[in-house]
Amino acid sequence: MQLHKCMLLSVLLMISNGFIVKGPSDPLVVPLGGSAVLPCSVDKPLPADTLKVVWIRTDSNTLVHVFQSGESVSEAQYKDFHNRADFFSENIQHGNYSLLLSNVRVEDKGFYRCKVYSDVDSEEALVEIKAVERLIVTRSAHNMSAFAGEDVTLNCSVDSHIPPEDIEVSWKKTDGDVDVFVLTYRNNEILSESSDKRYRGRVELYTDEIHRGNFSLRLKSIRTEDKGVYMCQVFAGRLSANITVELQQLGFSVIHIFVLFLCISACGSSVVLSALWCTSQNTRIALFLQISVVSAPNLIMFFAFLFWGVTEGFPSETVVCCAHFGLRILLLLWASPHTERFPGKRKTALHCSIHLEYALFTNIIFSVLFLSFRKKSLNYSEYDRVLITILFGIMILICIINIIFLLAEIIINEDGHVRAMLDFVSDIGHDALPPLQLIFLYYAFGAASQALFYIGVFPLFLTLTRYNWKDACLINMNYLRSSRRAAWFGFMIVVTFIMVYSYLIALVKEKDCVAWTCVAAFLQILWGIVVLKHSFGDLDLPFRRNVCLIGSVGVVSVDSIALMAELIQKKITGERAVGDLRLVVFPCECVFACFVLVLIIFEPYLKNLQRCPQNDTSSVSANELNQNVSNEEMCQVLPNGPEQNTNNESLEMRSLLQTQNNTT
Repeated sequence: MQLHKCMLLSVLLMISNGFIVKGPSDPLVVPLGGSAVLPCSVDKPLPADTLKVVWIRTDSNTLVHVFQSGESVSEAQYKDFHNRADFFSENIQHGNYSLLLSNVRVEDKGFYRCKVYSDVDSEEALVEIKAVERLIVTRSAHNMSAFAGEDVTLNCSVDSHIPPEDIEVSWKKTDGDVDVFVLTYRNNEILSESSDKRYRGRVELYTDEIHRGNFSLRLKSIRTEDKGVYMCQVFAGRLSANITVELQQLGFSVIHIFVLFLCISACGSSVVLSALWCTSQNTRIALFLQISVVSAPNLIMFFAFLFWGVTEGFPSETVVCCAHFGLRILLLLWASPHTERFPGKRKTALHCSIHLEYALFTNIIFSVLFLSFRKKSLNYSEYDRVLITILFGIMILICIINIIFLLAEIIINEDGHVRAMLDFVSDIGHDALPPLQLIFLYYAFGAASQALFYIGVFPLFLTLTRYNWKDACLINMNYLRSSRRAAWFGFMIVVTFIMVYSYLIALVKEKDCVAWTCVAAFLQILWGIVVLKHSFGDLDLPFRRNVCLIGSVGVVSVDSIALMAELIQKKITGERAVGDLRLVVFPCECVFACFVLVLIIFEPYLKNLQRCPQNDTSSVSANELNQNVSNEEMCQVLPNGPEQNTNNESLEMRSLLQTQNNTT
């Protein structure tokens, strides 16, 4: 009985002298390079003279720190923890034996044992550093060089405690006034729609390498505007870091050199061919050279803009400029001086060429605008999308009918029911096309309420522009030919101004609004030439050789120089000088088309001026010893002077009056 009492007393004594070691309830996540506290404490203070605390890393069985005999024994530490692991000395007397681990490293991740010894017992607690919270972003090189047109990789490697799939990475171009988003990776998904339009389809990540932390950016088909500083910004949990890579020294690619060669060839060929044409004495050779002057430089510029679009240009600029240079050949052929020498259907084809250019160019322009609308059509209601698509379809159908009519005019070249029907539909379509274009633009680009104005008002303008000014002005108002054409020209200036301003208002929300307005201005002037041919049957273009040379040499030279300057400017600065070459190409073409239109309108007056000095010179040569007559007096008595022109006008008017009386 006494023995049992003694054993029970011993057990109670052991329990009363025992202690419990407490550690953290959860694994630790500690910051890289920072400090971490590894908790370890007892439920009651222990005597310092018999206390011993040992911290050991269990996976490598290395000694981290020792406290014994009332002091830290730093000599016993493993070298990797020297000066990095310490106790909180002032808290030891309170039973707190936590370890302060400084300058945490990635390799510190693992299990640690805190073992506490007393004179009668020992207990331990296990502490786990589950992860070292870190975010390290590195690159292979800061500066990179490449040739335009090549592909380049901008390096960005990420080392983090968070899995790569849960990291957010954003690539930006940061050297401008505003950061430009290049590509974003978030929630284990590449967000291509976040890219700025200049980078869409040209940037990608190496998806097979993402799980390794490789977020390098592949930039394809480098353009000179890509030159600059790029930032790889990484977000991992509450941490963020970034690196920058500079893309510099972009050399000319093969395509750039080819574009420069084409521009020089276009300018040079136009000058050389025009010189040969002007000096040629053989009619057949001169005709061949004339066609070459008209077509060769423009075809070269077509390919120059095509390759420019592959490397530097953007779709709307490339398509519109290529279409322009491919189709302006038709206008120049129509204006060329040897068109009258073409036989039969070839001559008819040349007379229809300007109508064909207008129909084809309208088709292309509004197809590009419709594609631009389709990209933002999700913001529209289903009804609006259907309505806009129907309007576009009607416009394209009208243009196709016009093209079919022109082809029938060339191929059939004789009256018939089919041709009469096509002519009727073509005339109606031609009248309806401009207001339909504006209604389409106002609905498609966010100004639908104003489209109703054009539905009501523009038929009036179009009726006046398609009115038979020739007969009406001659019979009812007794206007001379040059006067009635001048009146028509004044009215067309007003109509064209209203139309171009309407384009500007309709497209005001678009970034390339001004460029599209320049295109619209040229389209309206081209439309004016077509309408002029309908309103006046007695059309002729004076100074055809000069017109052809200006259009083939002057305009092409300006455009080729502008393209070369834009390319070189982008090579030097990485930025475009003009921003959109339509701002150069179409104002130049507008000036040229206006020049042609003015020559046609004032053709009678210009021919009189051209004839009077010639006749004046011959008459003076014959009578220079006997007469001293002023130029003005001589023009009045010469057979080809203004008096005869007035007689011609009177005869024309009498003929029309007689026709009217017979009809009555």
